[in-house]
Amino acid sequence: MPKMKSRRGAAKRFSLTGSGKVRKNKANKSHLLSRKSMDRKRSLRKSGDVSDADAKRVKKMLGK
Repeated sequence: MPKMKSRRGAAKRFSLTGSGKVRKNKANKSHLLSRKSMDRKRSLRKSGDVSDADAKRVKKMLGK
């Protein structure tokens, strides 16, 4: 039986931690950064965990 393919869009946006939680990065950090305040950019640096309600769906998309 062939391997399960993961959804490539989800694989680029989410990652799994060692304990099995799903981690995501925040949006709005790629360009037009000169007009954003330092406080806003600092808060965008912190990656967050996906809520438990969505984590099951994201893991399924990642093929886990």
